[in-house]
Amino acid sequence: MTDPKEPHPEALHPLRPILKNWVWEHGHIHTRYLDCSDGAIKVDDGKKARFAAEKIFYVSLRKDADSAAHAAGPAIQEGNLARFLNAAQFGKPEQAGAVADVQRAAQDCIELGLVCAYQPDASSALARYAQEAMFDDEIHAAVIDDIRRKYIGLREQLALYDFTVFYGLPSPLLINEAPFIDWRVRARPMQPFVSLPLGPHALLVGTPSGKMSRAGPVLWKTVASMGPFKDHNRYIVEDTRLWLVATTEDRLIAVQSRFAPVVAPKPESTKPESNKP
Repeated sequence: MTDPKEPHPEALHPLRPILKNWVWEHGHIHTRYLDCSDGAIKVDDGKKARFAAEKIFYVSLRKDADSAAHAAGPAIQEGNLARFLNAAQFGKPEQAGAVADVQRAAQDCIELGLVCAYQPDASSALARYAQEAMFDDEIHAAVIDDIRRKYIGLREQLALYDFTVFYGLPSPLLINEAPFIDWRVRARPMQPFVSLPLGPHALLVGTPSGKMSRAGPVLWKTVASMGPFKDHNRYIVEDTRLWLVATTEDRLIAVQSRFAPVVAPKPESTKPESNKP
């Protein structure tokens, strides 16, 4: 993860580990996505998710975080996370790893989801403070304070949630640049859970546990219907700002008109009146 003031060309998007589960690996290895900048459906070759290239302003949400923590980026255990995501993708919980490793991987997913969730707030704050008589370091610190003030309580809350991986979902899930959904806020009527897609057919869902010290083990459940998650893709589409990924082109075509660029009407040409004799 990079400091937005010093972008690095090799910086990886926080969602890159998760986006690998949307890669088509039969024959031509690629990801199909909709580019919101021009409304076009495009193909990203390979597994690197190059289309996810937006700048990321990282803020550590740990209570004791210092400037070094903000500069370092998320402390993700990549090996555990990869096993967990692979197990979710193929519906094989027995391959997810030890109980403690799976718990950590689920929390890592939530960490990455929140990083993406607060990017619009970070962008707005950067633009707002840029209008003030402030040095760059002061702007950076002010944005960090704003994000921590808004999100640190939520992060502490989610650390005590019970998490379940629902796999085998019958309708493929979409994913965008900020796929974490707080259904307590987003859904009408309100639903008491949060979610993050782990793959086209797997959804990580967190619910209040009532615990005060530590979360319980991650559960795994196979489902035959979308049930309470039936509006997931609708919320993802409605909240998409940059890019949208699906398993097939048909699913992107179905929502493409929503992202078509607005074409300014051409002014009507006026012919000069002819001089009458």
